[in-house]
Amino acid sequence: MRFDPPRGCRSVAECTLRTMPRERNVLGGDLEPCGTDPVTGFYRDGCCTSGPVQARHLVCVVVTREFLNHQRVCGNDLITAIPGYGFPGLRPGDRWCVVLERWLQSHEAGVAAPIVLAATNERVLERVDLDVLRGLGVDVPDDLSSLD
Repeated sequence: MRFDPPRGCRSVAECTLRTMPRERNVLGGDLEPCGTDPVTGFYRDGCCTSGPVQARHLVCVVVTREFLNHQRVCGNDLITAIPGYGFPGLRPGDRWCVVLERWLQSHEAGVAAPIVLAATNERVLERVDLDVLRGLGVDVPDDLSSLD
């Protein structure tokens, strides 16, 4: 059975997300976008949105080589491109919404990727204390040239 998206939407998920209340980040503000190059999020909307299906891609990270390698060993290969799914593969420095349990695996192994707090879904607080998140929090400016 095929479902066509409602008029004015590229997908059913896009229209569903438009009508939902805005989700919050771990700091209590509106959930900010995590990444659009490559486009991340369970709904591929650039955000770590839980949405109507209670997606678990809630933690916005800036991936590191150590994190990517650890995830590959754990069976979550984020490095290899999968063109059929529009997944280009990740490189260190990319921002990506990861499944909370996967991030916790890396945290317990001592190789957790830094977290963009304003783009990390508040549902993470159900499992991880805010102080732990703050200890790994990073602010990534929109304009990276300011880091020169």
